[in-house]
Formats: sequence, C-alpha cells, structure tokens
Amino acid sequence: MNHIILRQVIADNLEIIRSEKTIGREYTFDPSARYILTGLRRAGKSILLHRKVLELVESGVSWSQIIYINFEDERLAEFSIEDFNDIVITAAELSDKEPYYFFDEIQNIDGWERFARRLADGHANVWITGSNAKMLSSEMESRLGARYLSENIMPYSFREYLNALDIPFDERSRASAKGTGAINRALLAYMKEGGFPESLQYLSKQAYAESIYQKILLGDIAARNGIRNAGSLRILMKKIAETVMHEVSYNRLSGAVTGAGAKLSVGSVIQYIGYAKEAYLIFTTSNYFAKFTEQESTPCYYFTDNALLNLFLVNKDSALFENMIASALHRKYGEHVWYMKSPKVDVDFYIPETHQAVQAALELEESSRERELKSLAALSATFKEAQEFIIVTRDQTDLIETENCTVHVIKASDFLLDL
Repeated sequence: MNHIILRQVIADNLEIIRSEKTIGREYTFDPSARYILTGLRRAGKSILLHRKVLELVESGVSWSQIIYINFEDERLAEFSIEDFNDIVITAAELSDKEPYYFFDEIQNIDGWERFARRLADGHANVWITGSNAKMLSSEMESRLGARYLSENIMPYSFREYLNALDIPFDERSRASAKGTGAINRALLAYMKEGGFPESLQYLSKQAYAESIYQKILLGDIAARNGIRNAGSLRILMKKIAETVMHEVSYNRLSGAVTGAGAKLSVGSVIQYIGYAKEAYLIFTTSNYFAKFTEQESTPCYYFTDNALLNLFLVNKDSALFENMIASALHRKYGEHVWYMKSPKVDVDFYIPETHQAVQAALELEESSRERELKSLAALSATFKEAQEFIIVTRDQTDLIETENCTVHVIKASDFLLDL
C-alpha cells in the first residue's frame, strides 16, 4: 500500500473531524477498553468515533497519534489483508508516540479480524465500526477472544432526537402546554421520519432515507451476499413492511412474493431475511407461548428505523406507531422482547426482565379499548409472571381497573422518554 495515499486518507479524515459538530449520544464506554461498534448504516457509529477522537485530543493526545481510516474510501478500493501492516508502519512514520487506531466499516476487508487481534495482542488502542452483525457472531468472537467489547449502535432514540433539536424534555417542560406541544410535534416527526442523525440536516428526509435503503439493499445485502435476483429481494422487503404488526410465516412470505410476479422459494426467503437481519435492516420478535420451531418460523417483523419502514407505507400511522415502540424496546432489551399470542391472548410485547406486557395503540377508541383490555386481563388471569400491564397511545393517559389487573395507559412521549 502506498504510504502517501494512506497519509492522505488519514489527514482528510482528521480534517473532517476537526470541523464537525458532534452531539452526545446515550452510550457509555470504558475508557480503557477496545470496542467494536456495529449497527445499521448511518446510525451514527462514525460520529461516535469522531467524538472519541475529539475527547482524546482534548485530553492531550496529539492529532499525529490519531490513525483514522474509513474503508469505504474509494482510494482504498484495492486494499487487502496484506496491506494492514502498512497502517502500522504509517502510524510510526507520523508519530513516535503511541497511536490510537480508528477503523470505520472495516468489514469491507476480508480477514480484518486477524489484524484486529494482532493489534489487541500488542495492547494497541483500537476502535472499530461495521455494518454487519456477522462481526459480532459467535465465530468472530471466538477469533477475537475477549479482546474487544461490543456495542450495537442504533439511530437516535427519542431522547437523543429531542436533544439534537434542542427541545427540552425535563419535568418542567413536559408539564407545560408549550413544552408538551413541542414534544408532541417532535414525536409525530420522529414517528414518520425516523432517527437517522444526519437526516436532520436534509429538507427531503424521505430522499435521504431512500438513499440509505438502497445502499443497504444493494450493497450490504445483495452485493455482499452475491444475490443476483435483487428484484425478488425488493419485493420481499416490501411484503415484510406490509406485515408489521402481524406475525407471518416463511411460507406466506414466499407466496406473497410469488403472487407479486417474482418467484422466491421458502429457502431463499429464510436466507434473504437472515441477510437483512445481519445488515440491521430488520429485527424480529417471537411468540413467547409458541414452541421453539414455531417461534423461529412465524415471527413478527419490524424495521430498525421508522424512516425505512415509511418508504413502503401510505397512511398507515398505526404500523409506524407500533414499529416505533418495538424499536425502542429492541434498543433497550435487545433480543429479549417477545409478543404473546394464544386463543385468548394477543399482546404486542412482553419483556421477561421487567415482567411488563405492553400494547401499542395509536388511538384507544371504544372498540380497540375493549379488545386491548380484554387481552391484558386474560393474560393476567392465566400468566402470573406478567406483573405490569401497559397500553401506549399517541397522547392518552389513564389508569383502568379491570377484573384481573390494573392497566396503565401512557402517552408515547412519556413511555419513550422514561424507558
């Protein structure tokens, strides 16, 4: 690898960091640890690295000690595993002090984990980002040992979104009419436009979300996994978007894609969904009451960010609302979020850690009120592990006593801010 090119890449990245305004995120990191940050493309992983660089410089570290490389830079198109050692050489050329390595989207280089392990074995300071869940697979963790801590980075939470917009949400603001109005207005925008950090800079947030989606679909999923039938993949993602709020089987999705004029076998459906999850485009919840095989084959699907889901929907605020709640719970509890379905029970979310049963209802009208309360009451009567029963709505609050349980009706802004 040409050292001059590496120097240029590093210098250009540092110039970007110098001039960038970074906003704090609700993630905490051990200052003495090495990290691998993964998550959805454009979720803010790079910004977190930039902020870490600025913190190091503020603490007295020289800019010449910072080795920041984005492996999506076209100047590194021919970079391969054999070139990694040139990074160490270049770092030594730039400074005789201890280097701090920052590698963005390193998963583009096959064999990167061997280099990462070598640096860790040499007690180097290393931060890594990637947009593929394979980076945190059990196989990868075994290769890296306990040398790195991992963190899944998601787009802005609602709290972070309000912070980025300078909208206060302290107790006083949430109690005032003006403060409540500002928060409610932001909630509606967040529900439809999502929480991609950079989207706040764009007038056409939908166009920005579309560009991210195309990059994920065609780059992170299709190209990376050698999918030639991108048309079937597109239709599958559209059909999954249409199922949000409902459980759906692989067989049904295969039939839906075929019905739309593109043939896709059940095996390919399973494979493509796996790729979409690896790219953090979607995630799933499973039926807590179902057998293991049914949990795996008939999940509920959600999109990691509402901006991506909203590309497929027209006037479906109820689906966007539930997806927003699902994403918030997924951020907090990861894979430990379930739904519950039986002949008498239909509950959107159950969190074993907190023993909470949560329903998402955009509006709690007379018909939906009876349905939601009946399901929660049935759960309380038959499943003693559930101890708290919640209905999240757009703007309603209430405390409802049923025959079997007390149900807390909470407006979404409060639920998201207090989660």
